[in-house]
Amino acid sequence: MNYYLGLDLGTGSMKTVLFDVNGKEIAQNAIEYPIYQPNNGWSEQEPEDWYQAAVKTVRTVMEEAKVDPASVLGLGISGQMAGAVFSDKNGEVLRRAILWNDARTTEACEHLRDRVGNDTFLKHVCNPARPGLQASRIQWMQENEPDIYAQVAHIMLPKDYLRYRLTGEYATEVSDASGTQILDVPKRKWCGEIMEIMGLTEDMMGKVYESSEITGYVLEDVAREMGITSKCAVVGGAGDNAAAGVGTGIVAPGRAMTTIGTSGTVFAFTEKPVTDPGQAVYTYCMPVPGAWHFMGSVNSCGDSLKWWRNEMYPNDAEYEEINKVAQASQPGANRLIYLPYLNGEQSPHFNLNCRGSFVGLSKVHTKGDMTRAVMEGATYALRDILTAIRNADIEPDNVIMCGGGSKSPFWRQLMADIYNIPVKLPDMNSENAAALGVAILAMVGTGAYPSVVEACDKIIKMRDEVYTPDAQRAKFYDKVYAEFDKLYPQLKDSFKSILEL
Repeated sequence: MNYYLGLDLGTGSMKTVLFDVNGKEIAQNAIEYPIYQPNNGWSEQEPEDWYQAAVKTVRTVMEEAKVDPASVLGLGISGQMAGAVFSDKNGEVLRRAILWNDARTTEACEHLRDRVGNDTFLKHVCNPARPGLQASRIQWMQENEPDIYAQVAHIMLPKDYLRYRLTGEYATEVSDASGTQILDVPKRKWCGEIMEIMGLTEDMMGKVYESSEITGYVLEDVAREMGITSKCAVVGGAGDNAAAGVGTGIVAPGRAMTTIGTSGTVFAFTEKPVTDPGQAVYTYCMPVPGAWHFMGSVNSCGDSLKWWRNEMYPNDAEYEEINKVAQASQPGANRLIYLPYLNGEQSPHFNLNCRGSFVGLSKVHTKGDMTRAVMEGATYALRDILTAIRNADIEPDNVIMCGGGSKSPFWRQLMADIYNIPVKLPDMNSENAAALGVAILAMVGTGAYPSVVEACDKIIKMRDEVYTPDAQRAKFYDKVYAEFDKLYPQLKDSFKSILEL
């Protein structure tokens, strides 16, 4: 039997899962690492923490699984998207990585928009300039840390820094590179026009591969430390949401996925690189040659509930009490609405200044009402994204739910009611969908399957249970969602003014 590793480089932890060629989980291990916030709204990590966590989790998994190291043929990496790692000509990191949820780049994005032009971005990238993407972080570095930027020889996405440490290769792949705002998304290669304007080169950004192509092999000393061999191939991998898309079988028309982790995402397959007419969601390359996907993210989706848990239910490690009290509250949380913008927002507002809010709070509200409002508010924000995808003429038949939030039966039904569409779950540990997705890419890259689509059709199965929307609740949630939808425009200027106090 041959085996494949899926490394999921998340915002909160590194998770490594070993799968056999049929997609069965053999062993898994995870290690958390810190996030640094030196200023309000900033979010940084030490890339060395990712590498050390990768080595330790792979070694632990191999020790637990007790499989022949030579039988591990391939490795894929799923990574938190849109972050930036800056290194010198020797590959030494020059500063902490700036993460996807870092809110410092609003002004830099406006300068980048003036510099490149939105028409150029829309033509090549299928998306306008956005503060949450890597190009704005590069612009910020050029403006604010010029002495450090003068030493920059390589700019990497988080998972691609880990690839460099594992293989010695500077490379990326199309799905994650779509979030740099420097990739020509329709052509699936670096955009020379944008690079020239920004003063970048292909050597700085790395060679672009398709997601299932082999980019290199694990270095001998690293392989020895991990407990595998240097014949283990490292494929392109994918951005975390695209990886979860593969891991849940979203590789054909009519399929969509919602994942709830630190952030939350709605993800839908498309056969053409179409720009969203409302510019509310991203158009990115799919980890399937000749395919693309629409995607939008809520910055503080599961993170809103984690914050609420930490502050109000610090001993509820498994969210059992939270689910119980939320379910006891009535739909609509007793006329209380929560906006989940704790650290700015991506889709559809793309405003890093907005902040979280409870609206309608009164003395009648209980902690249970507020808990339900947090879960409902995060789901309304996800519906914002689904609405934008529907407005782009993509109408999924159902939504597959994965990520940590999918462990909650209450949240599954809540999503079905608020989306007004059936919700399904993959017949696996859905928290490991991204790891499975990149392991599948490794299987394809090393020849175990002829294509990603055929591999997914063979491996991915759905559970029998389906969460169908309750017609009465869905109708009621339509009314609450309409009120939720009005709040951001009314509070937008106040968010900015409060931050300037």
